Amino acid sequence: MTKGIFITFEGPEGAGKTTVIKEIHHRLQQLGKHSVLTREPGGIRIAEKIRTIILDNDHEEMDGRTEALLYAAARRQHLTEKVVPALEDGAIVLCDRFVDSSLAYQGYARGLGIDEVLAINEFAINGVMPQHTLYFDLPPEEGLARIAASGDREQNRLDNEALQFHKDVCEGYRLVRKRFPERIETIDATGSVKAVTEIVWERVASFIS
Repeated sequence: MTKGIFITFEGPEGAGKTTVIKEIHHRLQQLGKHSVLTREPGGIRIAEKIRTIILDNDHEEMDGRTEALLYAAARRQHLTEKVVPALEDGAIVLCDRFVDSSLAYQGYARGLGIDEVLAINEFAINGVMPQHTLYFDLPPEEGLARIAASGDREQNRLDNEALQFHKDVCEGYRLVRKRFPERIETIDATGSVKAVTEIVWERVASFIS
């Protein structure tokens, strides 16, 4: 059993979780907590290279199963190289996306099947799951509008999918939240970054107290 706490942040594109997770990490460090901030796909050298392949706008021909397998491969390497060692060291690991993203995006929105994609990832993660997951709930139209209005984010292959795909992602997340209600907590992400950050900070503080 690991000594740390594994907390994941989930949500549709443009929900603001990446901005909020950075602030939460900063606050934990200010309190002197051993906090590790990471992301998926990515977080380590090999997984970041896989991320580039997955999200490259030039890779429109990528098959859905290939996409799902690449995410699982990146996840495995990320876990063994970064997440698990940090948890064993007693760290609070904050991860921007994890298995739930694959279930919503590839399992449901890509039509591969939630159970099928879960099976791929169960092999990859070998029992390592977060104790807590915060889902940033935001209508897909609003998330995409935020991305379009942002000048500091380059749109990737998933951002460029049709609106229906993003609606399907949100529906996929609804089903995933229904399946894992004891782990996933929903955060209303329609408010300002400051307001959402305070809500999330209150929840994270309760997790580590």
